[in-house]
Amino acid sequence: MTGRDAAGFSLRPGETSGEMHLSGPLTIYTVTAARTELQALAPDDVSTLDISALDRLDTAGAWALVQLQTRFADAGRDVSITGASSEAASLLESVEQAMPEKQAVAEERLTFKAWLDRFGRKVMSGVAFLRALTAYLGMFLHRLGRAIRHPSEFRLTSLVHHCEEVGLKAVPIVALMAFLIGVVLAFQGSTQLRQFGAEVFVVDLIAISVLRELGILLTAIIVAGRTASAFTAAIGSMKMREEIDAMRTLGLDPAMNLFVPRILALLIMLPILGLIANLAGLFGGGLMSWIDLGISPAMFMTRLVEGTSVDHVFVGLVKAPFFALIIGVVGCHAGMQVQSNAESLGRMTSNAVVTAIFAVIVADAVFSIFFARIGI
Repeated sequence: MTGRDAAGFSLRPGETSGEMHLSGPLTIYTVTAARTELQALAPDDVSTLDISALDRLDTAGAWALVQLQTRFADAGRDVSITGASSEAASLLESVEQAMPEKQAVAEERLTFKAWLDRFGRKVMSGVAFLRALTAYLGMFLHRLGRAIRHPSEFRLTSLVHHCEEVGLKAVPIVALMAFLIGVVLAFQGSTQLRQFGAEVFVVDLIAISVLRELGILLTAIIVAGRTASAFTAAIGSMKMREEIDAMRTLGLDPAMNLFVPRILALLIMLPILGLIANLAGLFGGGLMSWIDLGISPAMFMTRLVEGTSVDHVFVGLVKAPFFALIIGVVGCHAGMQVQSNAESLGRMTSNAVVTAIFAVIVADAVFSIFFARIGI
C-alpha cells in the first residue's frame, strides 16, 4: 500500500481557468511529494482546488491543503476547496482550527512611562524577593526555637552530616585561597612600601587586610558558591521528585528537617572556616615576607602581636554568622522555588550562587560602614 500510495497522487489543471484537480491518495506517504507540487503553484494561477477525486485524505494531507490556503491568503488570493466529502470537510475544518495563529509582535516604544512602569515592576519584584527571604529567615528562627523547646524533633545526625559537608570538606580550598591571598598581599605590599623604606609595615598591611576583611569575606564567597548551590540542588531535586510533598503527607516538617540542619551547620562552621582562613593568610604573608623582605618569622610574630589590635579579629569574625544566615537562607529559598523540570533546577542553582555572593558583598560593605562609624 505504501508504494501504491506514493505513486498514485496527481495534480492536473481543470477545464476552467484557475481550477486544479487532485486525485489519488493524499496521505502521510504522499504528502512530501504532493506538498512540493502544491508549493510550485502560483497564487495568480489557482482559484479552486477540486478534491472530489481523492481516494484517501488523512491529517497530513489536510495539513498540506490548509498550508496552501494560508500561503495564498498571505499573498492576497483566496483559494476554495470543492468536492470534499463530509468526512474530508470535517477533517479540513479540524486541521484549520488546530493550526497555530501568527502572533503579531507589537512594536515596543521606550517611552518614559514604559520605562517607569518597567522600573517599578522590577522594584516591586525585588521587594517581594526580600520579603520571601525574610519569611524563610523567620521560618528558620521559629523552627530553631521549637527544636530548643522540643529536642526530640531535632535531627542531630543531619546536623553533623552537613557540618562535614559545608565545613570539613571546604577546609582545603579555603586554606589554599587564604594562603595565596596572604602571599599576594605580602608581595604587592612589599613592592610599594620598599619605595619609602617602610617594608616592616607590610606586616600591618597583611594583618589588617586578612583579619578584618579578606579572610572572612573570601571564605564566605567560596562557601556561597560551594554551599548555596549544593543546598539549592539538593532541596530542588527533592521538590522535583515530590519528596517534599511526601514528607508533608507523612507529617514531617520540611523546614525542621531540611532548613534547620543546613543553616545551623553554616552558622557553626563558617566562623571556624574564617579562623582557618585567617591563620592560612597570615602564614602565607609571613612566608612571603621572609622570602622577599627578609623579615624573620620571629620579627613577623612580634610585629603582628604588637601592632595589630584584637579588634580586627573581632570585626572579621562577627560577620561570619550573618554571612552564614544569608547563604543558608538564599540556598534553601532557591531550592523551594524549583519547578518540576531540570531547566528550573539549573536556573535556580545559578541564581542562588549569584544572589548569595552579591548579598554577602553588600552585607560586608554595610558592616564596614558601621564599624567605621563607631570607630572600631
